[in-house]
Amino acid sequence: MSSKEVFEKYIKTRPWVKNYDEGVPPDVEIKPEPLYVYLDRSAAYGDRPAYIYFGGKVKYGVLADHSDRVAKALREAGVSKGDVVAIYMPNHPAYAVAFYAALKIGAVVTPMNPLYTPGEVVRQARDSSAKVLFTADVLYDKAVKAFEEYKFEKVYVAEMTEYMPKWLKPLARRQIRPPKVRYGGVFQRYVDLLKYERETGRAPIRPEEDLAALMYTGGTTGVPKGAEITHANISANLQQLKPFYDVVRRAKGMPPDKPMVLVGVLPWYHIYGQVTVMHYAIFEGHTVLVYPRFDMRRVLSDIAKYRASVFHGVPTIYNVMIHSPDARRYDLRSLAFCISGSAPLPVEVAKKFEELTGAPLREGYGMTETAVVTHLNPLLNGKHKPGSIGLPIPSTYAAVADLDKPELLPPGQTGELVISGPQVMKGYHNKPEENAEAFFECCGLRWFRTGDIAYMDEEGYFYIVDRKKDMIKYKGYSVFSREIEEVLYQHPCVKEAAVIGVPDPDAGEIPKAYIVLKDECKGKVSAGDIIGWASERLAPYKRPRLVEFRDDLPKTAVGKILKRALREEAARRS
Repeated sequence: MSSKEVFEKYIKTRPWVKNYDEGVPPDVEIKPEPLYVYLDRSAAYGDRPAYIYFGGKVKYGVLADHSDRVAKALREAGVSKGDVVAIYMPNHPAYAVAFYAALKIGAVVTPMNPLYTPGEVVRQARDSSAKVLFTADVLYDKAVKAFEEYKFEKVYVAEMTEYMPKWLKPLARRQIRPPKVRYGGVFQRYVDLLKYERETGRAPIRPEEDLAALMYTGGTTGVPKGAEITHANISANLQQLKPFYDVVRRAKGMPPDKPMVLVGVLPWYHIYGQVTVMHYAIFEGHTVLVYPRFDMRRVLSDIAKYRASVFHGVPTIYNVMIHSPDARRYDLRSLAFCISGSAPLPVEVAKKFEELTGAPLREGYGMTETAVVTHLNPLLNGKHKPGSIGLPIPSTYAAVADLDKPELLPPGQTGELVISGPQVMKGYHNKPEENAEAFFECCGLRWFRTGDIAYMDEEGYFYIVDRKKDMIKYKGYSVFSREIEEVLYQHPCVKEAAVIGVPDPDAGEIPKAYIVLKDECKGKVSAGDIIGWASERLAPYKRPRLVEFRDDLPKTAVGKILKRALREEAARRS
């Protein structure tokens, strides 16, 4: 069957829409918009809380005002349209302030994982040509080391206690114990930016061309690449997600003008938390419970106290919650729906979580490159298939393609999941060869190759049967073996290295390194030495947890290391 025949019979007809929740349309009328318009609109909510941060309420009027003042400060610092602003901090109200301030003057935001080492910050800053950096006081020492290698024009430092209630700040400072920040010159206080006059102008934005963010991902090869995410990509996905919220609100009898409370445990440096929580809340004027890190007791207490409605998380978080004795001490019945992404959701975890809360927990799917959601299981009355990533969301096409050729495959056949929709990124930053491999044209649509191996059933439900080559899922984080291997190869005693993910009941997978030592080092280097070496050069979630020394590694006839053989061996041992 030709691609055209497959498309006409199985894809163009979108068999999945028959299984949508009642009220979710096949298509939404998407209006590409600059993202800053959503905050400008939500500013009208005035005293409505945008964020609740350790009990401190940041109102929409304040959020809009502060982002205007920071926008003015950035403009006067020489940041203009197209310049890149890096944000290197945990979830915090200042994060959203800085993000939207940059958008208002047409700058591009590149978020950085707060667990990054200085070297990793430098690498992303160089590739993105970041001009200024927003960071937190707890990361000051790492920011200083990064600045020694990459000269940001300005580094703005926000205190983690900013936006907390006044009475809590002294206690929080004693608990956090941030390093002493030396201000002056390049390093400036975030709060000083709030003294500027408000920026009243807005940069002219072409939503489908101009970038809102450079989101770094390992991509299909494991080499970090910047995904060029336009204003239109994110605004489209927000509009595509809205029908799901509307359906639940109607079913629960929630007034359309009453804000929902979202649990903000997902990190905003990651596209999943950034779009579904930070941006979506501003898009509709909802309230977010903000957490710099996952704190089980605080999250449970806040859900009960603030009557939270929506929880976006990853399987490891839900798994921890269902096994926590504290979970049964709190009333969690306010939750209307919960979504799991970033890793496969075990059916038993979903079942037990729903028993605990009474809320549906559904698996979805998305990628950094698709900004972010492409698939979701029905939340209420649509058919839910446990183990499936669900159905393509409105105004999205999905298919399965041949692994080697730009040909679409019929239902039941396994191949590579491909996506076509308005949320798909513009392309990889300065990577023409990777773009040529990642995209292809077929049947009048531009398709993005996800790198995930999948199949579609006759009803339009998709199933992931294998992950991206060499990618490890550690507690929801995407860890790419090649990046770890490159660090290991820098060790003076390492001759060969291969890293795979091995199953772990708590983390999902953990990185395991197979090492061949140089002859002169055999018997002189321990597994602890290798792990320590990597720990100094990689973020905590990327570090190998296990090391096995070998005399040689399995290889193909042309000398390529066979990781498949290592995985099969590890599976036999488990």
